[in-house]
Amino acid sequence: MTKPWTPNRPTVELRPPSRIRRDPPPPPRGTRPEALPEGEADETWTVVIGILAFALAITFLIFWISDWTSSDPKAPREEVRWVSEA
Repeated sequence: MTKPWTPNRPTVELRPPSRIRRDPPPPPRGTRPEALPEGEADETWTVVIGILAFALAITFLIFWISDWTSSDPKAPREEVRWVSEA
């Protein structure tokens, strides 16, 4: 078993009005906090749209690789026609 750790120097006692551990200043009177800071709602929607686009791209990639690597060579493949013939 190891011995408990004992530091070489004793801890420093802080004086009562310590600057290190003081409370944050109170908010100014007469103002209400906003739900989100200005511009952060737009950033949130940008992140949501980006995550959904990434998920859609990954889903498309998975289906494309699955179709490309299918192991049934006898299955008839339908040709994709980009221009409709009327």
